[in-house]
Order: sequence, then structure tokens, then C-alpha cells
Amino acid sequence: MQTLLVIVVAGPLLGAAAALLPAPPGLKGKSPEQAVLRHGVTVTGVVLLAAVVLALGFDHDHPSRMQATTDVGWIRALDVRIHLGVDGISLPLLVLTALLTFLCALYSYFKTPAGPSPKAFVALLLVLEAGTLATFAVLDLVLFFLAFEMVLVPMYFLIARWGGEGRTAAAGKFVLYTLLGSVIMLLGLLLIGIKAGTFDMVALADRGGRGLTTSVQVTAVLAIGLGLAVKTPMWPLHSWLPDAHTAAPTVGSVLLAGVLLKMGTYGFVRIALPVAPDGMHALAPYLAAFAAAGIVYGSLACLALARPGAKGDLKRLIAYSSVGHMGFVLLGIATLTPTGVNGALFANIAHGLITGLLFFLVGALKDRYGTADLDTLAGATGAALYGRAPRLGALLAFAAVASLGLPGLAGFWGEMLALFAAFDPAEGLNRAAYLVFMALGGLGTLLTAAYLLIVVRRVCMGGPRPAGEPELADVQPYELAAWTPLVALTVLAGLWPAVLLGLTDPAVQQLLAGGTQ
Repeated sequence: MQTLLVIVVAGPLLGAAAALLPAPPGLKGKSPEQAVLRHGVTVTGVVLLAAVVLALGFDHDHPSRMQATTDVGWIRALDVRIHLGVDGISLPLLVLTALLTFLCALYSYFKTPAGPSPKAFVALLLVLEAGTLATFAVLDLVLFFLAFEMVLVPMYFLIARWGGEGRTAAAGKFVLYTLLGSVIMLLGLLLIGIKAGTFDMVALADRGGRGLTTSVQVTAVLAIGLGLAVKTPMWPLHSWLPDAHTAAPTVGSVLLAGVLLKMGTYGFVRIALPVAPDGMHALAPYLAAFAAAGIVYGSLACLALARPGAKGDLKRLIAYSSVGHMGFVLLGIATLTPTGVNGALFANIAHGLITGLLFFLVGALKDRYGTADLDTLAGATGAALYGRAPRLGALLAFAAVASLGLPGLAGFWGEMLALFAAFDPAEGLNRAAYLVFMALGGLGTLLTAAYLLIVVRRVCMGGPRPAGEPELADVQPYELAAWTPLVALTVLAGLWPAVLLGLTDPAVQQLLAGGTQ
């Protein structure tokens, strides 16, 4: 188990280094470019296999216990250790990251984004995977920060070099926002480590804030929370996200929405909640208020983009929808209850599956029509994608209804649990205020249904294909291979939520009680 976790974390880094080397003559295939793309699929496939075996070997009877741990000294003067481990909170995120990266590598093998050499693309994709996986596996505050920042460079270049119109400005905005937030977060992490005398996240969680004064905890949560909120992204620190998604290549958008946004909310659960509980309790109402505002704001922005004549970009619309969906995650965390935190973790996974699928589908539409402009798509399809590419239209409609939280699909459970938790927040929190937040969240669900159904009606529905119009390519085999796992898992998580909640609940219960062992 220890070896498997090390392979999961370090494997992509070794694969990235190997991708930059010349391909052996026997493995070049038709060209060196094809060889390096095949290399990316192979490495991400091996990492996914290791993650699945790790999940199968995980002791599901004790998901609150850190497993597959590695703990060796690194910087002795600062007591920084290479400490790795997984529990019921981090394991689903590890598997999700490995799955989405493999699907992106597979998709890119057949549909490589236009840009510089595939060799650099594959290497950056693997470095991005390594940083994300390490964020979910490390148990030292300094290592967490390093892994958290490791993803910035590859994502910057994926947007700036392989993106679309406005990519340079969007990539620069992404780095500027996240770096500024990270500097503040680093100060909060250092404050905790220095005051507590250790950077070990397990030891800090076991103490449950003991040894840290309330003022220190509030200051630390405020600093750490600002850095995490930028990455989440929380309204009003979200403005980098729509530009980044609009400019990013398809696989960049899938990974940005599917896994990178989860790093921020994971930090709240793994660090802020157990390490500084008094600080979280003091700031939770403010976090909930910003979360509720983000839910409504994101939905209203999507409605504005979806109306006819608005020239709304469909990728930009889905990016704004992420602001609303991640608002539910933050609201669940801000209730400080097991129900809310479990709902937040479930919504994290559901959002990764559903929004990843949505960005894949929009990327496919853009490849076929050369644009993601909603007005152009509605006109170009004759408002009848069902008639021209029925499988593609059906998948788009499926992803839309999953995103709006239709019962029986993965998107329902996380939002429902977050709203239910807001109805009865933790002791000491202002219940009247949380009832307002719950009402705003409920309004957000209605607005979400409205704009997604508008999108489906405009793009998918209508009459038959006009005479003389060229045929439209329906779902291709490689697209089906990349999208089917996301569809299947969206249905499975919606029908059997206990599989995921059974992993997270014991770990959440123990984390909120002040411990991880």
C-alpha cells in the first residue's frame, strides 16, 4: 500500500521527465509525436491502475485512519517531513484526479490541441497530475503548500501556449490571482507551524487547536482561507476563472474544473476545520454568506449568458456555473456539521465528474463548429442538435440535467445535504442567518435549472436538419471511450451515494471531533 501511494504521487513526475527524452526507435510508431502521446496515455493509465488498486486495498472498515502512510525526515532544521497518507476524505479525490487525467490523455491522443510540440504538452500534463495528486496525499503543511503551488506552472503554459483567443491574458490573470492568494496562505501556514511547533497535519488535527489561542486561529484561518478561496473559487475572488476556462484547451478546462478547484475546498476540510476549529467557528458565518452570494451570482451570470442575443460563450457559462456549484461546497463546509461536510465532499466529486463531462462536450461542439458562442451554436444547429447528432445532443442534455441536480444523479446529493445542513448548523452558529443562506441556496437551484434548460432547448431541440445542410459528425469512438466512465460514475454515484458517503462520513466525524487516527 505504501508503495502504491508513492507510485501514484511520484509516477507522473517520472513520466514527465521521460516524456522529454527521445523515444526509443521501437516505440516511435508513425512519428515521435505519436510516441509521446502514447507515452502520456500509458503513464496516466498506470497511475490510474495504481490508484484503483490502492482503493481496492484500502481498509474500508476503518476509513478514518490514515493508511498507506510514508513518514521520513526531509528538512530536519524545520521539522519538515515527507509524510504521505490517505483516508476516506482524500482517497476519492485521488482516484478522481487519476481518472480525469487518464481520460484527458486518451482524448488528447486522438485530438491533440493546436500548439507547440506534443512532447511539452504531455510533460506539462503529467506535472499537473503530480502536483494535484500530491496535494491530496501529503500530510505536512510545507509539502501541502509546495504541491498546491506546483500546479500553477503547468496550467499557466497549458492555457498560454495551447489555449484559444485571449489565452495570454487569461493565463496571466490565473497566475496573478493564485500567487497573491498563495502568499497570504503561506503566512497562515507558517503561523500555525511556528506557534504549534510542528507542520505535521496529523499531529495538528489530533490536537484540535489546543495550544493555539483563538486570535492565532482566527488570523490563520483568515490567511489560509483567502488563499484557498481563490483556488476554489469563492465569490468575489472568482473573476480569473471564466477567462481561464474560455481560453483553455478542452483538457485544460476539464482538469481545471474537475480537480484543481477541489484543492481549495480540500484545504478547508483537511487543514482549517481540524487544526483551527475556533477560528473556523468565528469565520464560518462569513464563509457561508460569501458561498450563498456565489450560488446566486453564478446562476444569474449564467442566465445572462444563456439568453438569446447575449453572445454568451458556452465554456464561459459552464465556468460561471462552477462558481455556483462550488458555493454549495463552501456552504456545506461552513455549517461545521458532519452532514454539511459530507455533502461538500460528495459535491466535490459530483462536480468533477459532471463538469468534466460538460467541458468535454462543449469542446467537441467547438471542434465541430469552430466556436462555443451560444447564439452561433443555436443558429448553426438549427436548434436541433438532437436531429443532427443525436448521441452528442443526448449526452449534452444528460450532463445538463445532472448538473442541475436531478434526483438519481450525482449532482443531487451534495447540494441537498449542504442545504439540509444549513437548516440546522453547528451549535453556536446563528441559525436565522443560515436559514437565509439556505433560502438563497434553494433559489440558486431554481436558477440553475432555468439556465441549463434554456441551453438544452436552444442547442438541442428543434426541427429536422434543413435540406442542403451538411451532416454533422456524431460521437466518435475515442470520444465515447473518454466520456463513458464519467456518465457511468455520475449515474452510480446518484443511485448509490452510500458508497462514497460510507468512505467520507467516519473520517469527517473523527476530524470534527479532533483527530485523524
